[in-house]
Amino acid sequence: MATVLDFPRKAIDGASAAALAPLRPFLPAGSVDEWGRDEHLIDALTPFVRLRWRAIIDGEQHLPARKGALLVTNNRTLSFSPLSVAWSLARLTGRPVRFIGHPDIAPLGPAMRRLGAILQHPDEVRGALHHDELVVLGTSTTPHPRQAGRVDSAMVGAAVLAGVPVIPVASMSSPFGRRIRVHVGAPVRPRTKRRGPLAETELADITQHHLQRILDELGGVRTGIAPLDWVVEG
Repeated sequence: MATVLDFPRKAIDGASAAALAPLRPFLPAGSVDEWGRDEHLIDALTPFVRLRWRAIIDGEQHLPARKGALLVTNNRTLSFSPLSVAWSLARLTGRPVRFIGHPDIAPLGPAMRRLGAILQHPDEVRGALHHDELVVLGTSTTPHPRQAGRVDSAMVGAAVLAGVPVIPVASMSSPFGRRIRVHVGAPVRPRTKRRGPLAETELADITQHHLQRILDELGGVRTGIAPLDWVVEG
């Protein structure tokens, strides 16, 4: 049985109200779902997000139509990849797509939860996946736009316990351009089934390898100098 995390609801609501006060007149009451995501707020912000990002998505056939999945994306420093990938896939699929990780401090943490963030805690992630949610996990941050960082094995373990697939999602963007390229790969399938704590570590390593392979296959000019490669990708 999954552990239910009991959050201080009044504190969260109070901090969220303070952070989002300027938009409150445009948001109807009761717009927050069970995991704290505010669909009406996201709809209100979408026109502004489109001014910053224009997503080009392929491989979406690998996403489950109704079931949950852990979507692992690369995460360049200051790229906000988990947020942009979650936002782009939500617009494409018409489903809520959440992303892992927000600071557990007010008012930023509660505001991020309204945008679809959940805590980087195995129980919360497992609960969301068990209830058929799509959840984006960013790798550890890297300075290069096409380098897959380390994958959190605890989050992968939550997906294993929830019985949902782990899917690599390559994201390529530039701080100077609007285009985001999102490529959804096939679910990761280990060659052999293992038991014990090393199973999730091995699956995390395999997921990182698959994600790196997708990034390499996407091609493009690589100068080896991160700022120049950012400009090329944009």
